Amino acid sequence: MKDTSVHLTRCLLAAAVAALPGLGMAATASDSPMTPGAEALAAPQPEAVGRYVLPATVFRPESSVRRAADRGLRVHTNFVVHNRHGIQVNRLEDLAVPEPEANPGPNASTTEYPASLACIAKAGPNYSGCAPVNNAAYNATGGSRVIVIVDAYETPTAAADLAYFSTYFGLPAAKFKKVIANGNGACVTPPTNTGWALETALDLQYAHAMAPGAHIVLVEACSNSWADMMYAEQIAIQQANSYGGGQISNSWGGAEWSTESADWDWVFRSNWLEGKTVSFFFSAGDNGLGAQWPSSSPWVTSVGGTTINRDATTKAFQSESCWPGSGGGTSAYETWGTTFGTGTGPWTGFQYAQFGPSARRTPDISFAADPASGAYVYSAGAWYVVGGTSLSAPLVAGLVNGAGNRLGLAPSAGGYFGNMENNLLYAQLHTAKEYANNFYDVTTGSNGASATVGWDQCTGVGSPRGRLGK
Repeated sequence: MKDTSVHLTRCLLAAAVAALPGLGMAATASDSPMTPGAEALAAPQPEAVGRYVLPATVFRPESSVRRAADRGLRVHTNFVVHNRHGIQVNRLEDLAVPEPEANPGPNASTTEYPASLACIAKAGPNYSGCAPVNNAAYNATGGSRVIVIVDAYETPTAAADLAYFSTYFGLPAAKFKKVIANGNGACVTPPTNTGWALETALDLQYAHAMAPGAHIVLVEACSNSWADMMYAEQIAIQQANSYGGGQISNSWGGAEWSTESADWDWVFRSNWLEGKTVSFFFSAGDNGLGAQWPSSSPWVTSVGGTTINRDATTKAFQSESCWPGSGGGTSAYETWGTTFGTGTGPWTGFQYAQFGPSARRTPDISFAADPASGAYVYSAGAWYVVGGTSLSAPLVAGLVNGAGNRLGLAPSAGGYFGNMENNLLYAQLHTAKEYANNFYDVTTGSNGASATVGWDQCTGVGSPRGRLGK
């Protein structure tokens, strides 16, 4: 249902902008890596390199196409769909698949279920092989406060889709609310869009699957313009703060542009003024090596993609590798600085020890994204097998929500203002014990940059294992 209490006026937005600190960034153009192997990092790219070539079994919907004309103006989704037919199709509807089997046999596909993903991430009960299985006893448990999903356009079946998905896989009924971000006068009700509707279904269902106890709030932007999406992001911050803090998951983005930081980074920084704990998660993109924004903003957690590797016969989980389509790379415009507005500290400190005073690198963390396995999503009466970093972002946001640390952009007791979620992730990277306990170090595969020991431009610090250190 609509929540008309949050339909703000354009004047409130202007007042919020006026109250924010100035953009006094002291940046450096130097790029002096401090760790072995850092010199192999790709040079900053103003647009995604796009090394990922779609195989015949993968379909990129219209909403996920990156267009040069959209740069700085409109965003795109970051999902792709598994095409089991292997023939050219032109509509998402042509990619619908039969409903998931209760207990897939040896010859079944390796499409992931909520239980199998929870088992791999150690967010639910451990069971042998973490094979795809529809068993409510193996689903993730926990969840706290709220996860807010921001997407464009109206998805009239969002609540019904989430309810059916939850019932089918034995998840608790979601505590769900929908908010239309039309207070800026851009629309009364957003139009519908098939691609964004499937994106919305994916985001809601897998955030809920990883944190079934959390409230789920969907904020719908009037369009996929940057202006409407970033307005919706501000509504999402208000919603999260109304629950006492939480995670905001975003599975969209676009090619970088030269004024991105001055134009919109303030939206994420403004959260500290609210005095609550909100963390932002953005998918890193589906075009291979190359940074995209807002994933490259230092105020958000960038989520890359992995491939889940299974035994061909038993379907038992074996390992994760870099998914070739995963975005990630060196930002062309977001750079390290010692100050950024009144009262702030070293705002990219989480990567300073890794790279020194240099450009922002992505991603920060990663999880399942390969559409060759993908995950089942229910949308408008049909099942689809969906992959991309649109899948990994809500998965990671849900896992962090379940950890219940309630980190935001500033410590509650004061101190330097920074991205506290990323501070926690990177603090464990070089530890003797905690890194191996809390993450899976992905060291195989490539998105144009090879996965390596420790941090890399495809998988960040690695894939989550358990909720400690998240």
